[in-house]
Amino acid sequence: MDWTWYLFRFDGRINRALLWQALLIVMLLACMLGMIDQAIKVLNGASTFAFNLKLDFDFGIDDIFNAVDPRAYRLLASTDRAPLILKVLGTSLFLWIYLATAIKRLHDRDRSGWWLVPFFVVPALFDQFSDLLPTESNWFVALAWIIHVPWFWGLVEMFCIPGTSGHNRFGPDPLADIEGSSAAPTAKSWDQSSELEIVPPSASPPGGMHVKRGA
Repeated sequence: MDWTWYLFRFDGRINRALLWQALLIVMLLACMLGMIDQAIKVLNGASTFAFNLKLDFDFGIDDIFNAVDPRAYRLLASTDRAPLILKVLGTSLFLWIYLATAIKRLHDRDRSGWWLVPFFVVPALFDQFSDLLPTESNWFVALAWIIHVPWFWGLVEMFCIPGTSGHNRFGPDPLADIEGSSAAPTAKSWDQSSELEIVPPSASPPGGMHVKRGA
């Protein structure tokens, strides 16, 4: 498999298994960056080492919206700048992998990549800035449900439902190549004529037999 295409390009289609695999890859990378972040904090004397494993179906993309929220920067101490730079770099990598794999998975469902906006972008923005809205209002709960129903359906659409069968407008069926490569090769029939070698008889008389000249 072309890993550069799989993790970083936006054309083509991938099946559900490859999207789950991408989620696992991002989780492992996030754990590695988290361990490096904890090590930096321990060296600075800020905290003790703690291992944290988080399963996030949107690839931890909520951290992107922390970057556009100015309130997040007011709480940062000077000792947090190195981990912040590490987190920004890691989140940027995760965002790219997320977009590349999620868009190809939407292509497998014969949908445009713009479906990520109602599926994940709008709900994530709502969660980030919901504390600024009047939560006591009667319409707040209804608005939250309206926004998060597409999020739930996006999870079902991308992680559970199989892709369209056969070729669609975004490319060939990714399962067709897997099924074709896993099929057992057909046994070749034995061509008896190709295996037997027919040697023509010699033109000379057999040994011991002589022809008199002049007879």
